[in-house]
Amino acid sequence: MGVVFWKELADHFSSRRFMILLALIILIGLWSTYASGQAIRQDTENSPAQYVFLLLLTSGTGTVFSLATFLGFFGPLVGITLGFDSISGEYANGTLSRVLSQPIYRDSLINGKFFAGLATVAILWGSILLLVIGLGITLLGFPPNSEELWRMLIFTTVGVFYVGFWLALAMLFSLLFQKTVTAALASMAIWLFMTLFVVIVSQGIANLVVPNPTTPEQLARQADIENIVSRISPSTLFSESVSILLNPAARVFGFALQSQAEGILPTPLALDQSLNLIWPHITTLFALVLVCFGISYIIFMRAEIRA
Repeated sequence: MGVVFWKELADHFSSRRFMILLALIILIGLWSTYASGQAIRQDTENSPAQYVFLLLLTSGTGTVFSLATFLGFFGPLVGITLGFDSISGEYANGTLSRVLSQPIYRDSLINGKFFAGLATVAILWGSILLLVIGLGITLLGFPPNSEELWRMLIFTTVGVFYVGFWLALAMLFSLLFQKTVTAALASMAIWLFMTLFVVIVSQGIANLVVPNPTTPEQLARQADIENIVSRISPSTLFSESVSILLNPAARVFGFALQSQAEGILPTPLALDQSLNLIWPHITTLFALVLVCFGISYIIFMRAEIRA
């Protein structure tokens, strides 16, 4: 598996389409971080002194979107790019039977491909985080505190799980269709549906269950139904996790009644309390990665491969 891992890792970082996508994400991410940092410097009086570095990831001031929003929307493209031709490309080139004729087991081949893609995602996400920290220190003049570093590190872990799901899904489609174009189109279709159209579907279902809400309780119930339905999308799980993790003052997902906020002090949550809120989201993302890769593993181990 080590031979396959290092070979696939080298192929990923020498691929032209991956390098173009990598350059695009890093350039836009740095531009977003620089614009947010300049806005924070100009508005130092209204910026909280304790979690300034987290604002570099979540603040959209001076830009159309924040860095966390940008990574949540375009991050799946990295996973799809790494996985849609991982197996179907071997089928198309006729190299799969040649590779397996060597002393390489099937499970070593698919495990090496998947872990190489996951390592590439981790290196990409970690590099973006290091660039944000370095640029933030240059713009703001001081380093992040320990809690900010831990929240950023957990944000990186959640991001790797999130993009890892799309990597595993693209590998699954690569096995099912055995054609690179079909696998890429199917992965893109699922990505667009989960990112854009799930919101519309969840709003429609919530309006059907609670039509024309007039009281605050009905509005809260409609919002709860909308949130529950939208959580079938990994994009929603990631965005809600980020909203709690990178905003220590956040305590609830979505709409909250005024009666629910009475008696609560507007103090930031500790890191363990924020983790308690998003732990179901993190475990669900991790489970989705395991399920998609597990199905791919079973299909590949039982597939008939001919020269």
